[in-house]
Amino acid sequence: MIDINGFTGDSQADLTVHGGADKAIHHYASEHYRLWQDEAELPPTAVPAAFGENIASYGLTEDTLCIGDILRLGSAVVQISQGRQPCWKLGLYTQNKRMPYLFQKTGRTGWYYRVLEPGAAQTHDEIRLIERRHPEWTVYRVTHARLTRKITAGEAASLADLSDLAAGWRAAFARMAGGDTGEDTSARLGGVQA
Repeated sequence: MIDINGFTGDSQADLTVHGGADKAIHHYASEHYRLWQDEAELPPTAVPAAFGENIASYGLTEDTLCIGDILRLGSAVVQISQGRQPCWKLGLYTQNKRMPYLFQKTGRTGWYYRVLEPGAAQTHDEIRLIERRHPEWTVYRVTHARLTRKITAGEAASLADLSDLAAGWRAAFARMAGGDTGEDTSARLGGVQA
């Protein structure tokens, strides 16, 4: 079952940075697993869910989906709200401390959904695009801009005004549009140092 907070019975340990309406469900492209394994960054035995995702599928990637896309997931209706912003816990979870940096570098981050209509989904259900609202803003393009802060002020202003984008990312792009492109990511990527 899927409700406004994602899959019922699934929870996040730290709700200050995980979960919530804009990050109810994390989707990851299964074809990325082979790339990680070929690059020797994941063991050959790794299978979907190794990155903590709720959904894994073939045929949908950060390059083929856009922010604001509305999809039917089983009987639920979901909308892409943002890409994944990796943190040090990803390295801990995968036992590869380089993984947060590699997620950022490759853009193979996955994406988050907000739930527009609760429903249910199970293995082998169809995931179907219902509506594409912003074809110019692929998940890859927006996530790359957010994580690298390499974006023009005009593009950042456009993203700051994109109502389908998660509020936290809109605020970050508003800062970038105003010229603030500096961001200390050391704690997010490397963890708290003793």
